[in-house]
Amino acid sequence: MFGKLYSTLFFILFFCHEPSDAQRKKETLLSEKVTQMMDWTSKRSVIRMNGEKFRRFVKAPPRNYSVFIMFTALQPQRQCGVCKQADEEFHVLANSWHYSSAFTNRIFFASVDFDEGSDVFQMLNMNSAPTFLHFPPKGKPRRSDTYELQIRVIRPPNYAGPLLLGFLLAVIGGLAYLRRNNLEFLFNKNVWAFSALCFALIMTSGQMWNHIRGPPYAHKNPNTGQVSYIHGSSQAQFVAETHIVLLFNGAVTAGIILLCEAATSDIDTGKRKIMCVAGMCLVMLCFSWLLSIFRAKYHGYPYSFLMG
Repeated sequence: MFGKLYSTLFFILFFCHEPSDAQRKKETLLSEKVTQMMDWTSKRSVIRMNGEKFRRFVKAPPRNYSVFIMFTALQPQRQCGVCKQADEEFHVLANSWHYSSAFTNRIFFASVDFDEGSDVFQMLNMNSAPTFLHFPPKGKPRRSDTYELQIRVIRPPNYAGPLLLGFLLAVIGGLAYLRRNNLEFLFNKNVWAFSALCFALIMTSGQMWNHIRGPPYAHKNPNTGQVSYIHGSSQAQFVAETHIVLLFNGAVTAGIILLCEAATSDIDTGKRKIMCVAGMCLVMLCFSWLLSIFRAKYHGYPYSFLMG
């Protein structure tokens, strides 16, 4: 009687304990996978995958997140023009999701290039690119989860740029016509130096990258409410980051100009000292802030003075 009772209790305890260990291992593995996916997403909105990453993070269980994957062929020898256009749009979509307030760790965007994951193409019997495939948290992709893009993407023309350029040229031409009898300003070296300096500061601050990529102005963490003005990855930036770098570059340049003027001008000694001190302060302070931004982006150091 008691022997049967002990056997029953041992059976229950043994088999109740076993699933508990398996469940803990499953949860640990799932947590590691989600953490790794979030780490990749923080550096690049579209995760680049090869065969090994695809099998581990997409095909193999456990998985409680969805993955939208673009299968593409971006290498020049593939001559896939539509792949490049689709890749740009896919990155815009992934960036919009990454920096939206609804962002969670349940949806990720990834890409598999044919030259980096040809085994994945063979595994899925895929012979065209670009192809978009949704992998749900459970089960296999259905037919409705697949979309093959076989058409050339055509956008309506954007006349904003040419119109703005035409307006600017018209203003400049009008001013030149009004002052046609007094055009000495065109030969003023300070005017051309200031114009060249402004152009250099705008280009070196990253305005062209913003124009091409269209990043958000800043990022607000939906969980903590903290606003980041500097992107944590060296592969991306925010618009606010461009303005900050532009301001610091301009301040450093102004400091150098003040130092040069203090050394070469004929004004009284007191004003020259003030110019020298102001120039040194601008150069040292703003250049140190620029170095802090560089260290934060490329070495992972904190930059709390730029976070609100």
